[in-house]
Amino acid sequence: MPDEDGHPSREEMSLLTVLNALSDPLRYAVVGALLREPEGTARTCASFNLPVSKSTITHHFRILREAGLVQQVDRGNSRAATLRRADLDQRFPGLLDLIGANL
Repeated sequence: MPDEDGHPSREEMSLLTVLNALSDPLRYAVVGALLREPEGTARTCASFNLPVSKSTITHHFRILREAGLVQQVDRGNSRAATLRRADLDQRFPGLLDLIGANL
């Protein structure tokens, strides 16, 4: 069962859900941007400069969070997202390498 913020545990992560989340070019770009950052880097949703409304940004990050791709933490009036590298590498070995090679 996901935690109170909607983050699934590693065991609950589904490959189909992860691939569905990555099927959107904006979400794929967010994951790619986080992959290029040093491990553990947290970025606010606004820092990605996505060309969509705030509500659509919220939607995209909810999909990423519920798939288990990112961990989000509240920071006052914004949320910071961190790529769940260790969980993804353990649950789906090689997936992040494939994404990184195809950016």
